[in-house]
Formats: sequence, C-alpha cells, structure tokens
Amino acid sequence: MPQTLLETHEDPWLARSRATVAHTDLAPQAETVGRVERVGDGIALVSGLPDACLSELLRFDGGRMGFALTLDADSIGAVLLDEGEAIEAGSRVTGTGEVVQVPVGPGLLGRIVDPLGRPLDRDEPINAEAQMPVERPAPAIIERDLVSEPMQTGILTIDAMFAVGRGQRELIIGDRATGKTAIGVDAMINQKHSDVICVYVAVGQRATAVKRVIEAVQQYGAPERCVFVVASAAASPGLQWIAPFAGFTIAEYFRDRGQHALIVIDDLTKHAATHRELSLLSREPPGREAYPGDIFYLHSRMLERSAKLSPDLGGGSLTALPVAETDAGNLSAYIPTNLISITDGQIVLDSRLFAANQRPAIDVGLSVSRVGGNAQTAAMRKAASHLRLDYAQFLELEMFTRFGGLSDDRVKVKIARGERIRALLTQPRFAALRPADQIALLLALAEGVFDSLPAEVVEAVRERVAPYLDAHAADCLAAIAKGGALDDKTRAALASAVRDLAAQAVTTLQKEKASAP
Repeated sequence: MPQTLLETHEDPWLARSRATVAHTDLAPQAETVGRVERVGDGIALVSGLPDACLSELLRFDGGRMGFALTLDADSIGAVLLDEGEAIEAGSRVTGTGEVVQVPVGPGLLGRIVDPLGRPLDRDEPINAEAQMPVERPAPAIIERDLVSEPMQTGILTIDAMFAVGRGQRELIIGDRATGKTAIGVDAMINQKHSDVICVYVAVGQRATAVKRVIEAVQQYGAPERCVFVVASAAASPGLQWIAPFAGFTIAEYFRDRGQHALIVIDDLTKHAATHRELSLLSREPPGREAYPGDIFYLHSRMLERSAKLSPDLGGGSLTALPVAETDAGNLSAYIPTNLISITDGQIVLDSRLFAANQRPAIDVGLSVSRVGGNAQTAAMRKAASHLRLDYAQFLELEMFTRFGGLSDDRVKVKIARGERIRALLTQPRFAALRPADQIALLLALAEGVFDSLPAEVVEAVRERVAPYLDAHAADCLAAIAKGGALDDKTRAALASAVRDLAAQAVTTLQKEKASAP
C-alpha cells in the first residue's frame, strides 16, 4: 500500500502524539536533589538543597512530606509531617518551592480535620475554596480597630468581671485538671445562637479527651459552625507543631470576610514542648529550661494574628482563647510568663477552688482582662461595677473569720453578701446564662434580694431565671438587647422579677422538704 494512504488513515491519537513530540523542547533540565543524611524522631537532616527556604515544603521518597525548620550552612533540619518509616539515610529529597498550606473555606464547617486539612471524621473529601499558608503575617496596627464588642461566654464570672471582647487574646491558665478546656468549650457552645464561627485546635491531647470535647459541642452547641483541627498525642511532632498555625489560618478566612471567629488552642504548653523537642533534635542551642531562644517569637507571631479589623477591611474579628498548663500553680515559669505577657489578660484557675467544688474555679484575685469594661455593654458594666470589689473584700474577711467569731454587724453583712456572690458565681457546665439573665441576677444581688436566702435558693433562681424572664419581663429583655444603659424603671423591674422568682423558689424548696421522708 502506498505511504500516502497509510498517512491518510493514521489513528487520530497517534497523530496528536506525533505533533506533541514534534513541538517538545528536548533541552536538558536541571533539578536540585537533596539527600537524607540522618533521620529519626520526626527529624531528617538533609544536605544538597542550597536554595531551600525556611518553612519550605520538601518531598521525600515515597510521597512523604516535610518542611524546613532550620537552615545551616551545609544542611537543613526538616520536620516530617507523616510517619517516616519509609525514609532512610540516602533517600532523595526535592524542594517544592511552596510553604505548608491548609485548605480554607465554608466547606470545613462541621468537619474534623488534621492540621493539613485531611478529613478525620469521614471519607468525604473537604470541599475547600482555597489553599492558604499556615503562617501568615498578623494585621498591621493601622488595619486594626478598637476591641469594643463583647464575646459572650455565658459564664457569669467571666462576662461580669473579666469580659472578653471580640478580637481579644485571653489566656486560660491553671494546673492540670482544673477545668481549663471546659471554659473554652463552654465559650464555644455559647455561640450557638450568635454569629461567631468557632475553631477548636487540639495539640498533643489524648484522643479520648478530644472525643469528649467534640461530643459536647455536638450535643449542646452548633457543630455545623465549628471546625475541629486535631493533632492528638499520637500524631507526628510536625503535625502538632503546625496545628495552631493551621487553626489560625482557617479562622482568618472568616475574619477577613467580615465575619467573627473564635479559636480555642488546647494547649500551648504542649506546643512549646513540641517546639523544644524539634529544636533540640535539630541541634539548635538551648536556652532557659532547654527551650530555644525563639520560643517567645513562636507564640507571639501566632497570637498577634487575632485582631478586630477596621471597618475598611470588613470589621471582622478573630478572638483567641489559648490554654496553658502550670505546674503546682507556678505562674512565674518560663512559658506561662511568656504567654501572660503576650495576651490581653488571663483567666487563672485554682486547684484548691476546684477541689472545694467551686466551678468554674476562677481565682478572681489573679485573673484580669486588659480590655475589661470596654468590651461590656453599658447595662452590664453598671450592674457589675461593685461585684469584684465586694467579692474580694469577702474573701479577705473570710480568711480572718477562721480565727474567731464575728462581732461587727457590718462584717456579718459583708460575709453574708459574699457567700451569696459565691453561690451565684458557682455555675455548672452547659448552663450558659444570657446577658439579660446575668444583668438581672447582678441587679438583684445589688438590691439585696439574695442576702437573706440560703445558697440553694440562689442556685435555684439561677437555673430558672431564663424562662421566668421570658414570661414576665419581655420588655426588659428588649431594652437590654438594644445595648444601651438601663433606666431606673427597667432596673427596678428586673430586680422585682428576680425577687418574685426567689420567693417562688423558697416556697418550692419548702414544699419539697416537707414532702421528703
């Protein structure tokens, strides 16, 4: 058959292949390839990549990934993001020219992911809108606005005395098993009826503890507006290291679009220990308590990313509630003092108060909010104006009464008032109070409604105040919702409503005691 006839009946795919080969530039291409010199404990020492950048994503044999943590003259300290059993000395390493990124977007809401955005809850892939670097610069001062909107936690002690504002960084610190995580989770659950999107980051926590947190939010909160970033204790040190940064990036997506976000990091003490471990394995020089010299910069550059943006940038906010653990209540340790100096206040939890069954076990003497009244509504600021002073005086007087009886009537009045304040501030989990409920209780306390009532009546009033106000003080609730200062008539009406509720609670308790066998 003639050659021309063969070419006429040539397969179309073969024709396209011939055309592709004809237009391919067969010039040599250079590729920089590194080599693993040593690997172990989640760290790989790599040589032969002179153009690699800090935090650059590296690709190892077998598809394993890592990132450059330290750059030396002739080697790179790379942190592995996956298990490194397939990596050994002599393995090939190539640079990607990119930094570690995480998927962001509304598709993450309601999902449980690892710090790289890979799903942990089900096999359904993440519907991400974009990929963003885990490390991003914090907003400049000119891009920020004043912190003036309250971030309601539903916890009376915090909202009344140590108010947290949208865009603030409030540290939750205390010994082990004193309720630190409980405060952060309760704050997330309280956003069920707000416009705040929550991100929970677990760093080095037990899988059972993380499971309890997720189940609590699913049962009491709005999990469809939450994102859970989990790097448990079984995860690689590299994943634990980038977990808080990935959580901030996920939350910043919503902040930058004019929305409000809350991030709870549980906890930064374990994150600091992971950073120390990786730095020592990378032969970085140790400093105080064996932590590297950049430990302060590590946490400050991360927490500075929480901010209230200016109206020109949408007015969104990112509020951070980092958690830190102390040893025997030592707030002067290295990591606690670093975090206290970085954040805008701290909620200090006391193990003795926790053992005395006072929950939340907040030490009102050591706790502080550097935003404070600026993040409270006018009504709340007025209602809680004397609460902290009265309670502090009670705690001091209570200490002296242990040595003898009470002789002064004024001291007896202050002791009685302080005991009612303590009963009012003792709040069980998953029993959040609305701002209107808190204001009504504080106004009734200032009016002396609880002074002659036993503690169990105060607890009963706190439990029943929300439905009672809905039924009998709807006008007052509307006035509080406006956010302005309350007039004398509204204040009196709220105090009267709580007084009537207290009277009903006394009657109910008396009937229950009378009917008891």
